[in-house]
Amino acid sequence: MAIFKKPAIKIQDRKKRDIPQGLFQKCPGCDEVIHEIELIENQRVCPHCDYHFPQTAKERIESLLDPGSFVEMDANLYSVDALRFQGMAAYKDRLKKYQEATGLIDAVLSGYGMLEGVKVAIAVMDFTFLAATMGSVVGERVTRMIEFATAERIAIIIISASGGARMYEGMLSLMQMAKTSGALARHADARLPYISVLTNPTTAGVMASYASLGDIIIAEPKSMIGFAGPRVIKETTHQDLPKGFQTAEFLEEHGLIDQIVHRKKLRSQIAEFLRFFAPAVA
Repeated sequence: MAIFKKPAIKIQDRKKRDIPQGLFQKCPGCDEVIHEIELIENQRVCPHCDYHFPQTAKERIESLLDPGSFVEMDANLYSVDALRFQGMAAYKDRLKKYQEATGLIDAVLSGYGMLEGVKVAIAVMDFTFLAATMGSVVGERVTRMIEFATAERIAIIIISASGGARMYEGMLSLMQMAKTSGALARHADARLPYISVLTNPTTAGVMASYASLGDIIIAEPKSMIGFAGPRVIKETTHQDLPKGFQTAEFLEEHGLIDQIVHRKKLRSQIAEFLRFFAPAVA
């Protein structure tokens, strides 16, 4: 029997050091780790490989329009749970969650402002809000913005990013495709310009409606653009898809997109198009 007992050594659990979330981003294009401040200063473009990270609607408006010129329209429009959708989570609860997280009312920010001194109407979709799905409020805000532009005889800019129609609203969501397209048809009848900008990703109902109806269609590099996903198309057609299928570069080569423009050059390129269209809006 031992005369002395071994002292019990207590090892205290080390507290995990709290590391602030979102300080660094890993680039999907080159795997480099980039500080958030550097990304913001570079318009969320990777400084190593030019990969275009998603931008919020507010960031895009700040980078495109003249400082302090943006005036938001229809800020009092809120989505309602008309179908009383439950599913995995109640629709009204999801809306509240995303409104608190993003500071947005819904997945689009619309209004008017100045771009290098030219008055334009603009709508910008924000993928951080329910994957920028198109519901009744998105369709209504885009339609009202188009009608405002037609009445004011000014050009339209719509920057699209979307996962498609909002399933929580069923047929009410799909109706927005026809409504927005009809408003754009009247804008075209007035011989007024519309510039559509496609970003990563732009898919489904949005791509099948107003995103593809621009007089000029611009896309950011390597954006994924299409109606259904590549896997769905492959399983439906039983065909091997071409290399680069549904990328901006593939669609430019096949004539759907007029030009691929780097984010840092987007403002100046749109301004050039607006000057070209100036006689039409005079």
